[in-house]
Amino acid sequence: MNKQILKSTLIAAAGLLFANSAMAAGTDTATFQVTATVADSCLVSATPLAFGAYDPAAVKDGASEITTTCTKGTKYNIGLDAGSNASNATTPSTRAMTVNSEYLSYDLYSNTDRNTVWGNTIGTDTVEISASLGGEEVHYVYGRIPAGQYVTAGDYVDTINVTITF
Repeated sequence: MNKQILKSTLIAAAGLLFANSAMAAGTDTATFQVTATVADSCLVSATPLAFGAYDPAAVKDGASEITTTCTKGTKYNIGLDAGSNASNATTPSTRAMTVNSEYLSYDLYSNTDRNTVWGNTIGTDTVEISASLGGEEVHYVYGRIPAGQYVTAGDYVDTINVTITF
């Protein structure tokens, strides 16, 4: 019977130890913040402006698209430089396409009426967006080749640099 009492005593002692350790275990909580910084950022891309066949007897219009992708609320300007052959353009155009040292003048505008030349000087002739809606936004470039340019037949080309400043 002593063995039985000893066994019962050990079981009871183990139970008390377990109960005391469970009662002694406490809990605590803490918090932490999760943060991120989103900076103003923008990307820009553009489609080619292909005027197609030009007849010197008539004005030739064309259009292109500039796509911007900016963080929401970003203020930005889109500028178009004068192109690779600007010094060879004739008045009133400021840009020119070329083939074999021959030049065909044209210009680019920011409105459908083609009366606001699109340039590269912020505050003067760029397109200003006061706050991006976030994501892709499309802006149209309206081109015009004036009538009356009697040039050699060929495929005329110019390269325009698009600059987004934010």
